[in-house]
Amino acid sequence: MPTHRNATHVRSSIAQAVTQLPPETLHQIVKHCGIEACGDLLTLATPSQLTAVLDLDLWHGAHPGADAHFDVDRFGTWLEVLVDAGDDVAARTVAALDASLTIAGLSRYVRIFDPGTFEPTAQSDDEPMDRHEMMHAGTSRDMPECEIGGYLVRARRADTWDAILALLAALDTNHADDFHAIMQGCRRLSHSRPEVDGLDDLLQAPEQSLHDLAVDREHRHAERGFVTPADARAFLEAARHVDLAVTPATTSDVSAAAMLAGAWLHVADGTAAGGPDARQVPTQGADHPPAPVDTIVGQLINAGVVPDRQRRLLRAAADVDDTATNDLPLLKRLMTHVRHRVPAAFEARSHELVFLTNALMAGCAVQSRPFTPQEASEAAASVCHLGLECWSPRGPLPDAFLADHDLIAVFEVGWSVLHRDVSLFVADRLLAVVDEIHTRDVDTRRGLGELARRLATDRRAGTPWLARGATDVLATLDVTAWMAVRGLLDECPILPAALTAILERRIRSVSPTAFRFISTRAQIGDVRVFMRALPRLLAG
Repeated sequence: MPTHRNATHVRSSIAQAVTQLPPETLHQIVKHCGIEACGDLLTLATPSQLTAVLDLDLWHGAHPGADAHFDVDRFGTWLEVLVDAGDDVAARTVAALDASLTIAGLSRYVRIFDPGTFEPTAQSDDEPMDRHEMMHAGTSRDMPECEIGGYLVRARRADTWDAILALLAALDTNHADDFHAIMQGCRRLSHSRPEVDGLDDLLQAPEQSLHDLAVDREHRHAERGFVTPADARAFLEAARHVDLAVTPATTSDVSAAAMLAGAWLHVADGTAAGGPDARQVPTQGADHPPAPVDTIVGQLINAGVVPDRQRRLLRAAADVDDTATNDLPLLKRLMTHVRHRVPAAFEARSHELVFLTNALMAGCAVQSRPFTPQEASEAAASVCHLGLECWSPRGPLPDAFLADHDLIAVFEVGWSVLHRDVSLFVADRLLAVVDEIHTRDVDTRRGLGELARRLATDRRAGTPWLARGATDVLATLDVTAWMAVRGLLDECPILPAALTAILERRIRSVSPTAFRFISTRAQIGDVRVFMRALPRLLAG
C-alpha cells in the first residue's frame, strides 16, 4: 500500500511539473527524444500547452523566413502517438483541443458523410442517389470505409486509418458532443465543391479551413511573443531602407519598421504578466510541494535537450558582467548604465532585443539556413552595436543614451548600414571583379556569365543574396575566397573565418562554417580591404 501511495505521489509530481513547463521546452523534448517516445508525457500537458506545442510542431516553412504550412503527415503521426497512449486518453486529449485543428487535420485523411444525405425526401420524386458514387467521388474505390456513430467514414489515404477509427470510436463513446462537432465539421469539408458562378479564385472549404487555422495560430504565436514570418520580413525589409541621413532623435520618432516592432511589443507587454497557461496550472496542496521545475529544466539544458532560454536575450541584459559581451563594449556600457540607473528603460530595451531576436529567427537566414536562438540573439546585439557606432560617428554616446532611445531605431541604423555597405557594396564590387576575370576554361566562363546575370538582376531588386548559389563557380578559382564571398553575400552578412584568414595571411585550413557577426565599422573596413584584394585572389 505505501508503495502504491508513493507511485501515485510521484506521478502527481511529474504531472504538476509538466503543466508548468514552457511549451517551447516541451517541443524541444519532442524534437530531441522523438514524438513516439513522448506520448505519455504529452498527455499530461494542459490543453493550452499542447496547442502551443502543436503550433510549433505541425507547421513548417519551405525555407527560412517563409510562411509556415500545415504538415499533414506530422498530424497523422501525432494521432498515432496519442492513440498508442490509449484510445480513451487520446479521445480526452483531442476533445480538449480546438475542434478546428482536429477538423482541418482529419479532413485531410477522411471524408465524412451523413447517410441521410443520400436518400430522397418523402416529397421528392428524384431517383435515389447512388451512395457509393457519392462517397467515391474524388477518392479511389480501393480506400477503406466504415460507419461510426451514424456517420459514413471513407479514407482519403490509407495511412493512419486504424488510429483514426480508434480515436473516433472513443470520442463517440466518451465525448459525444465533441464527436458530433468534429464529424459535422469534417462533413462540411467533405462536400466542398468549386463555385458554380465562375469565382474560381475563392478558396474551397478545406483550403479556407487551413487558412483560418493559420491565422488563429499566428494570433496565438503573437500572444506568446513570437513574430510571424510575414511581420518579420516586413520589419527587416523596411529597416534596410532607413534614411541614414535622418537619424531619429528619440523613441518618439518612429519609422515604418519601428511601428511594426511597436505593435508586437504592445501585444507582448499585454501578455507578459500572467502567461497563457497561468489559469490552467493546478493548485498544489500542502501534501504536494511544488515540483522542481527549475531543476528539471536545468537538467534538460545540461543534457542538451533544450537550449538555454536566457541566451535568446543579449547576454549583457541577463548578466552585464558576462565576459562573452566584451566584443560589444559600447552596447554593454550603455545597457549597464540603464540597468542600474533606469530599470524601466533597461526592461524596455531587453524586450526590444527579444523582438529583434525573434524577427531574425522568423524572417531571415544566415548561411542560407535558419538562425539558431543563440545566433539570432548574438546577431541582434551585433547589429545594434554597429548601429550605436554609426549613430554618432563624431563623438561618444552618453551613458544615458538608452534611457530615451530605443534599440529598434538603433537596429534599423545598423541593419541599413549592413545592407548598404556590405550587401550592396559586395555585389557591386563582385560584378566588376567577375567582368575582369579571363579564363580559357569553357565551364568556368559559363559559370561566371551566369553569376554576372543573376547577380545583376538580384542587385537591382535589392536582394543580392539570392544569387549566392551562383557564386559556386568561384570555388574553381580560389576556395578560401569563395567561402569569404558567400558569407558576405548573405541575407544577414557575416564575417567568415575564411575572410579573417585571408586578411591575416594564415595558411592553415579554415572551417567553411565558422564566422562572426559584423558589429563594428572597423569590420566593415575589413570587408572593403578584402574586396580590393579579391581580383588578385581569383587570378591565382
